Amino acid sequence: MIGNIVLEVTGKRIVRRVLSVEPAPKVEVTFEESGTLLGHPINNMGTYWSGFRPDGSLYGEGQGLVVTSEGEMATWKGQGAGKLGPGGAVSYRGSLYFNSTSAKLASLNTMAVVFEYEVDAAGNTKTKGWEWK
Repeated sequence: MIGNIVLEVTGKRIVRRVLSVEPAPKVEVTFEESGTLLGHPINNMGTYWSGFRPDGSLYGEGQGLVVTSEGEMATWKGQGAGKLGPGGAVSYRGSLYFNSTSAKLASLNTMAVVFEYEVDAAGNTKTKGWEWK
């Protein structure tokens, strides 16, 4: 069951880099976002790779770092499936797993977060994540 929103951030795709072209294209993306995690103001930065599947869909894996406005940190790893949209837009759905020693963010250590990640043709990102109960 999907629970409450725990992550809501917006930002910008910073860099794209082609990692390989054979047997199918594989691209690396770095982004930065800001918003809230568990109600705390945060900055989120991450890098993921995406590979094209034979049917044209995408699969990707990533990792990143969240820093609260008070300097507390959490790391995350995730994976998702996606598709290309008009003008190079991308849409993913997947899961994130966090790790933190911060008391304020400790509940993330036992939480699976399901997410929606959207990047428009101009490189603007929008991410929402819900606790998976």
